Amino acid sequence: MRGRTEAVTGRSAVKEPTLSESVGRFWYRVTQGMQVDELWKQFRVDARTSYRLYSQEVDSTRGAGLPHGRRALEIGKQLFWAFLEKLSPARRVLLLLAVVLMFFPGSQWHWKTTHSDVGVNTPDLRLWGGVLMFALLMMEVGDRVVMKRDLQIAKEIQAWLLPARAPDVPGLEIAFATKPANTVAGDYYDVFARPETEGKSYLIAVADVAGKSVPAAMLMATFQASLKTLSDTPGTLTQLVERMNRYACSNSQNGRRFTTAFIAEYEPAMRRLTYVNAGHNNPIVLRRSGAVERLDVGGVPLGVMDTAGHSSGEVMLEAGDWLVAFTDGVVEAENPGLEQYGEERLLVMLRWGVNLAPQVLLDYLLADVERFEANAPQHDDITCVLVKCQPVAGSL
Repeated sequence: MRGRTEAVTGRSAVKEPTLSESVGRFWYRVTQGMQVDELWKQFRVDARTSYRLYSQEVDSTRGAGLPHGRRALEIGKQLFWAFLEKLSPARRVLLLLAVVLMFFPGSQWHWKTTHSDVGVNTPDLRLWGGVLMFALLMMEVGDRVVMKRDLQIAKEIQAWLLPARAPDVPGLEIAFATKPANTVAGDYYDVFARPETEGKSYLIAVADVAGKSVPAAMLMATFQASLKTLSDTPGTLTQLVERMNRYACSNSQNGRRFTTAFIAEYEPAMRRLTYVNAGHNNPIVLRRSGAVERLDVGGVPLGVMDTAGHSSGEVMLEAGDWLVAFTDGVVEAENPGLEQYGEERLLVMLRWGVNLAPQVLLDYLLADVERFEANAPQHDDITCVLVKCQPVAGSL
C-alpha cells in the first residue's frame, strides 16, 4: 500500500506544462530561438536570393514597348515558367492540378422542371487542392533534406582540404578565413612549407574557381591536389604555375571552368616574396610607411590556355609590412543598394588595424563586410589571407 501511495505521489508531482509553456516550447523549436527581427532578416535574404534565382531567366526586353499592365503580365508569365520548370514534369502537373482545385469552392445549382425543383451540389475541392499542395511541399522538402545531407558531407570533406590553422613561418604572423556563399565554396587558400625546398621556403596560395557551389568546389579540390603534388617537384615558382595551368586546362571544359590564383613563395632567410598572379584580384602590400603596392605580375587565369606563359614578380618584406590576399567576394560584396564594398573601404580597414594582430584585424574586417551587406544576400564566396611581417628575433 505504501509503495502504491509513493508511486501515485510521484506521478502527481510531475507538473503538466501549461498551454502558454507548450506554445512557447513549440515556437522555440520552430524558430531555434531566433528573435523576430532575425527571422525577418533571414526571410528577406531568402526572398531576395529566390527572386534572383528566378529573375535571371527573365528577359525584360520581351515586354519593351507594351503598356504597363501587359508588360507586368509578360514578366509574371516568365517568372511563372522559370519557377515551374524547376520542378519535375510530374510535380508540375501536381502543382497545376492543386492550383485549379483551389479555385473550386463548391456551390449549389437549382433549376425547375415541369414537375419538380432539381438541385445539384458540387463538392468543395479547395481542401483537396490544399492536400495536393502540401504533398508537393513534402516531396520538395524531402529532396532538400537529402541534398542538404549530401552537401553537409561535402562541406566536411572540403574543410579537410583547407588548413585549420596557419603554420609557423619564421618572421610572419598569418591569419586566414573563408565564408562560403553556399554550403560549399569554390575559394581556396593555403600556407605550407614547400617540400622540395625542405622548409627553406613557404607557399602562400589564394584561388577562386569560376562559379559557385558544388561544381566550383569539385574543381577547387583538384586545384588543391595539383598544388600539393606539383609543389614537391623541383623547379621555379613560374614552372610550378605553368605545370598547374596545363593540368587545369585538362579539366576546364575548354576554358569555361578557369581558376584565378595568386601563388607566392616566401623565403624567410631573405624576406623575399616571389609571386605569380594568374588573373586574380591584385593582392596588396601595405608598407609600414603607409605606401600601397599591388602585386599584379603574372598572366591569365589557370585553365584558359595550356600554352599561356606566366611571369613572376618579387617584393621584399620588412618588419611592419602587411600582405593582404583576397578573393573578389570581399571587394564585390553588395549592400541592398547594389553598392560594392570596394578596395578603398578595404584599405581604410587595413590602415585602421595596422597595429592589431592579423587574426583580430581579420575578424573586424569580416564583421565590417557583413555590416555593409546588411540584409542583402551574399552572392559570392569570401576569402581573405592577412600576413604581417614581424621583426627578426634579436633586432630592435
